[in-house]
Amino acid sequence: MAHTKKIALITGANKGLGFEMARQLGQAGVTVIVGARDEVKGEAAARKLRDKGLDAQFLKLDVTDNADRAAAAGFLEDKFGRLDILINNAGIAAEGLGAGRTVTTTADVIHRTFETNFFAPVALTQALLPLLRKSDAGRIVNMSSILGSQTLQADPNSQIYDFKSLSYDASKTALNSFTIHLAHELKDTKIKVNSAHPGWVKTDMGTEAAPMELPEGGRTGVALALLKEDGPTGGFFHLGKPLPW
Repeated sequence: MAHTKKIALITGANKGLGFEMARQLGQAGVTVIVGARDEVKGEAAARKLRDKGLDAQFLKLDVTDNADRAAAAGFLEDKFGRLDILINNAGIAAEGLGAGRTVTTTADVIHRTFETNFFAPVALTQALLPLLRKSDAGRIVNMSSILGSQTLQADPNSQIYDFKSLSYDASKTALNSFTIHLAHELKDTKIKVNSAHPGWVKTDMGTEAAPMELPEGGRTGVALALLKEDGPTGGFFHLGKPLPW
């Protein structure tokens, strides 16, 4: 029997924003695949969602591992025959947000950051695109950051002008560029591709100093994952409002 519910894969979904978006999508009636590299933590997260009555299962997925990416595509093909929603959420801030000075950031930090925040989501999306093409309404959400906005980073009057970390910010700028390019390539299909800025949220990365709680932080990604046919593509959004590239 064909699986009629929407299928969503969220990377880095065992905690924080990834888990929150999985929870919100599950509450919306979506089957959620909890992608995580740690099997114990990933399975525990999926179990926690199931205990809430949601349709969730764990998938071992280290986004930087080519074998894991290929296995994920095979699993989704065999289990569901398609993918409706891909949320590229897994990410790192190797030096902490706002802590990576341009003149001292090492090549190793830049490479590690880009490996997870840019190269991995590009490769995973490419691997899963054939399955997204089989969806009646494919949605790709790249979890970016306002810190990747070149316009705001260059504006002395913007709220983020003095909040800079080269490796993290540049990786999110690159991810935004991927969004623009992929959306253009897919503009004549039913697939929509957008970047999301969740806000400064209380997570391991955002710290307890952040003003936003997880439920509000998850709203932008979830809204873009559930866009209607007349929704936007190739944009950068926060809580329904466009952000400058």
